[in-house]
Amino acid sequence: MKKTSFRLIGIVAIFALLTLVSCDDNDPSPIIDQTDPTIENLKIGVMSGTLEEDFTLNASTGYELTGSFIISDGVTLTIPAGTQIEADNGGTDVYIAVLKGGKININGTDSNPVVMSSTNGNPGDWGGLTLCGKATTTAGVDAEAEVGGFIYGGSDDSDSSGSIKNLVIIGTGAQINSESQYNGVSFYAVGSGTIVQNVAVINGSDDGVEFFGGTVSVDNLYLENNEDDAIDWTEGWNGTINNAYVAHTIAGFSTVVEGDKDNNNPKINNLTAISTVGGTALQFKKESGATITNLYLSGYDTNIDMKDGGALSNVIIDGVNAATDVAYNSGAQVDISNWSFINGQFVALEVLNGNLNANKTLNADTNYTLTGSYIVQDGVTLTIEAGTKISADKGGVDVYIAVLKGGKINIEGTAENPVVMSSVNPAPADWGGLTICGKATTTAGVDAEAEVGGFIYGGTDDTDSSGSINYLVIKGTGAQINSESQYNGVSLYAVGSGTVLENIAVIDGADDGIEFFGGTASVTNIYLENNEDDSVDWTEGWNGTITNTYISHTIEGFSTAFEGDKDNNNPKFINVTAISSVDGTALQFKKQSGATITNLYLSGYAKNIDMKDGGNLSNVQIDGADASTTNAYNTGTKVDISTWSWIGANL
Repeated sequence: MKKTSFRLIGIVAIFALLTLVSCDDNDPSPIIDQTDPTIENLKIGVMSGTLEEDFTLNASTGYELTGSFIISDGVTLTIPAGTQIEADNGGTDVYIAVLKGGKININGTDSNPVVMSSTNGNPGDWGGLTLCGKATTTAGVDAEAEVGGFIYGGSDDSDSSGSIKNLVIIGTGAQINSESQYNGVSFYAVGSGTIVQNVAVINGSDDGVEFFGGTVSVDNLYLENNEDDAIDWTEGWNGTINNAYVAHTIAGFSTVVEGDKDNNNPKINNLTAISTVGGTALQFKKESGATITNLYLSGYDTNIDMKDGGALSNVIIDGVNAATDVAYNSGAQVDISNWSFINGQFVALEVLNGNLNANKTLNADTNYTLTGSYIVQDGVTLTIEAGTKISADKGGVDVYIAVLKGGKINIEGTAENPVVMSSVNPAPADWGGLTICGKATTTAGVDAEAEVGGFIYGGTDDTDSSGSINYLVIKGTGAQINSESQYNGVSLYAVGSGTVLENIAVIDGADDGIEFFGGTASVTNIYLENNEDDSVDWTEGWNGTITNTYISHTIEGFSTAFEGDKDNNNPKFINVTAISSVDGTALQFKKQSGATITNLYLSGYAKNIDMKDGGNLSNVQIDGADASTTNAYNTGTKVDISTWSWIGANL
């Protein structure tokens, strides 16, 4: 009976329910869910579509940008501090755009920035951030952007597209077509009412930031390894950038700054740009220009490029017209040590310049640029760990490393990870080289003055140690000091026998590869290639030993493989190979100089032995006999450098 009763009740209930929901011509229309799918997606952490009403993201939600996310005219998107937006690797289909009349308020803080990045942060992974405003542009009112066909431009130079504070954006620059790419941040006619502060754009395949007209200004801009221009402007932008730091450690980028078209004289106050890979710093196309105050550049092949022949007077740097022959390395660097909004994303860059007054260690995780003299003081030790690379500015005699008498340098390279000191794309005489001053004896006396830098050297301690050098490759040295003197690749002034020198390569120097001014230092394994004066030079009574010397000459015009000068303290050479494909002189001895050489192999020189000032051939002992001007010296065993793979290391 209970079962029958429940079945009857159920049937009645279903009938009643069907009666309630049935419709005829007089019934009201059924209720339709009109929820905005863009809003609903945002609630579950997905960003895609067009935002038609104000919305605030939640910092505790991890957002995935899966396609285009467009903020409509009259709508504001607010992004609180600490919000993370991960963009799909969708190229041009994945970007954030604020349309003309829309707003974005990015409210990051120094300790909790907003981060927009693809998963791996690789260049070209996604589009980036585009803002369109109502300010003026030479493209006119309601111009069409090259990205997205968005409309921008008007007559309100004080227009506001919102505010951006403490934003880090990574992996942008997707290719639109053969002529266009997205930038990290694109400002299309954005007005001065827009606040932009503390922005980092890293690893973009196009520009870091680009301004298409407008009047917007930016405070504190960090731009790292963007493959086209770090800062680009066109269409008469005339805002201001205060404090910009640009880092280039990957070759192939275009410029630090590219200005194009009409010159509305934008301003940059405090610009620091550092490259470890050469390249062009400031490029101005057509009649473009700017006013730049406090400029610091380091490591670029070209500092000023007026691409289309525009007047240098269009560019005012620190109160005067730009010049193509100025180094621009005397400005105060922008200090980013307190830019914590970068959130640990930045590449480690450090400039070496001035006096080193306390012990210091350089490591392979940091990119170093040598911008001037870097002098290790008495009692101080500079340690350079394996794999460290030091990029020297092409500053001639003003750029060098020196270790003063009583100081030490410990270069801790390995065969797999040598230390490299070089200019970018090294050429002879780009920079000075490495100079070490010690306390050993020299015929110049105690506390003699070096021809380079006026450094003091020489003493009475032949066992003195100036540290150790293991696996060092040095390139592009030999800057001219005066008509009589040049820097060498490595200069050893009265360096003592307690100094360890092993596995050293000096390549493409404009003067000597290595020169000994007295002292007792010895070297094991040295490779010397195309040094334009002498490969090995000694004077002032040096009496150390070099074991395993390999010299290569393939460019004509060099002086000698060996040059010995002045008093003969009988230095020793064990296993010497010198090969020339361009003739020249092999071993030259001036005055009464000489040496003892065991296992000598020479090939290709027009003259093997030259007693320049008529010194006795007996001063030079080769394989147990007096030197001979007629001996070919081609029967010795060549030094085997097949395992010296470290000599090929570059920056």
